[in-house]
Amino acid sequence: MRLSAAILTVEFTALALVVVFAMGSSAPDGRTVRDVLLIVGLGLLHTEIARGVEQIRRRVNGEVHVNLGSVWFFAAIVLLPPIYAVLCTFVIHLHLWLRSARPRNPVFKHLFSSATMVLTCLATSGVIEAVTAEGAGGRWDLHVLALGVLVFLTVNTALVAGVIAVNSPQADVASIVGEWDENLLEIATLCLGALTAAALAVNPWLVVFVFPPLLVLHRAVLVRHLEVAASTDGKTGLLNAAAWHTQAERELRRAERRSGPRAVLVIDLDHFKDVNDTHGHLAGDRVLAAVADTLRAEVRDRDLVGRFGGEEFVVLLGALGEPGAGTGEMQVVAERIRARIAELRVEMPTADGPLTVAGLSASVGCSLYPDDGRELRELLQVADTALYAAKRAGRNVVRMGVQPTAPQPRAAENSTPGRRYGV
Repeated sequence: MRLSAAILTVEFTALALVVVFAMGSSAPDGRTVRDVLLIVGLGLLHTEIARGVEQIRRRVNGEVHVNLGSVWFFAAIVLLPPIYAVLCTFVIHLHLWLRSARPRNPVFKHLFSSATMVLTCLATSGVIEAVTAEGAGGRWDLHVLALGVLVFLTVNTALVAGVIAVNSPQADVASIVGEWDENLLEIATLCLGALTAAALAVNPWLVVFVFPPLLVLHRAVLVRHLEVAASTDGKTGLLNAAAWHTQAERELRRAERRSGPRAVLVIDLDHFKDVNDTHGHLAGDRVLAAVADTLRAEVRDRDLVGRFGGEEFVVLLGALGEPGAGTGEMQVVAERIRARIAELRVEMPTADGPLTVAGLSASVGCSLYPDDGRELRELLQVADTALYAAKRAGRNVVRMGVQPTAPQPRAAENSTPGRRYGV
């Protein structure tokens, strides 16, 4: 209810302001008509040229925080009266959705996104007009354009972040306002929009020089998204095994230069095959995703959480404080994770009605850096040995690491077909 109210408030506010500005605007002169046609035409051309890359980008990344069409939105804000800037934004944004985002982005999401862009354009245009009207400088002054970029970024981020916060009160800051590099990309896009506006004002043919860096920007963003996708487990959103190994080894190398212990936790769901056999593999996937969310919630942002495959997860806890205190802190975190998994109730709809999967448990094996080893391989071996000590102790327990004296055989549970499910 609160989410619907927030979305409707944004959409009706945008609609009301458009009506007010439209009623108070005069008929466009020839220069305005020319600029509207140029910006809309260039925006549509940009969408068509970059359509393939944009579709891959959205397919790989899912929700896209940064709209590279902001180049044209900001150019329209700088060059045109507010209502005509809104017209350009609406048309280009609609075409972008029709050609690149639909059907992955449903109509209601597009309407909200359009409303946020309309409000952002009106706010930015209003601030620029207010500043220039007070004689603080012309539209092309550096500080005026910088202020416009700041207002655009702030208003757009605040509107989207507000709705995300209402929908997901527990979401972290990065999920709400985007990662730092995403915001930096938005700033770069808006700066390119300011240069585009200057090119159109001086000589419209100069805009030809805008397209190459804009298309390169598209591909650079796509490369980053592909890198993230390649390091992410598709079912849980955690780091996959290869990416976790790489980042964990980097963290241990960093630990050699900085004091403070680190810890490795290996977590294995007990009798997970029973979940797949009883409720099906889709339910098993939902359980894995819920466990992944639980792990993320129980560790710090700087800790590394990964899925090793099947029902096995791994965590690298970063600096644990002063030497000598690491074992206690490691055990507290491991016990907290074990208890949270035991309390987990995963609810999901099925053809036969709502289904709740409960009664889960996990065994946890732990190892401590540098006490149990200085190499990642050693720490994983010690944690793995401790994990199977937990299995032999009856499961749903935590065991601390003990240096193995001989290679340990994998328990029978891990040789069952259930180990394959969810991989």
